[in-house]
Amino acid sequence: MAFAASFVMVLALLLTAAPAAAQSAIPDPDRLVRLRVLDGGTTAEGTRMAALELTLAEGWKTYWRSPGEAGIPPRFDWSGSQNLGQVQIHWPTPMVFEQSGYRSFGYADRLVLPVEITPEHADQDVRLAGRMDLGLCSDICIPGNVSFDQALDAAAPRDPQIVAALADRPSTAREAGVTGASCSMQPTQDGIRLTARIDLPPPSTGSEVAVIEPGVPGVWAGQAETRREGPQLVTSTEFIDETGEGLALDRSKIRITVFGGAQAADIRGCSGE
Repeated sequence: MAFAASFVMVLALLLTAAPAAAQSAIPDPDRLVRLRVLDGGTTAEGTRMAALELTLAEGWKTYWRSPGEAGIPPRFDWSGSQNLGQVQIHWPTPMVFEQSGYRSFGYADRLVLPVEITPEHADQDVRLAGRMDLGLCSDICIPGNVSFDQALDAAAPRDPQIVAALADRPSTAREAGVTGASCSMQPTQDGIRLTARIDLPPPSTGSEVAVIEPGVPGVWAGQAETRREGPQLVTSTEFIDETGEGLALDRSKIRITVFGGAQAADIRGCSGE
């Protein structure tokens, strides 16, 4: 697996760089992260709003939904929940980390992760219970998991921490001033290289990096290369099928997040060139 190979290589580099004492005393993941469920009551649309609040030990970080080659992707198990119809996770804008030549995306110290729930039965209570598997990194990277179990109160007031986390999501394409996004695809030896051209105003300061997500499971994405061609941002990555079933991409499901300056733009879908 391409992702697994990349992570093993990164982990080896970090362990090599760590002092011998650190290698002989890998910390207990349970001491590095605490989880608390925040209850945000019922939204105007009738959904229930909650959040997973993660508090990390000093100097440790965890990862965004698309962690980059040097990160461990988070996974969620909601199987212990009750009256759970649909779940939508609203990811706040992550930080961009550079370490050992690899780029990753995540959060340091604390993360409030809003979880919006559509109940299976609108007139019944919701219980949010399950487990989150996540990566934890400092000088070394280790896998961890945290469990949660809480009944949600439909009449609970809005939680200001959840409101702040929702406001910290990347801007939509329209909010960011995107006027067009097109994609071309070329076959490679191992998969498909996708190149996107985005009509997006440049940031006032700093450089730009992008993450391109395929929108389908079982597909590994390499680190995106990004450059400017006049008013256009050009970014490309290689997708590799990890399932062995063949790789087919739907342009409408491609998701591109551009980080530049103090803002980020979430671009859903792209047209053919």
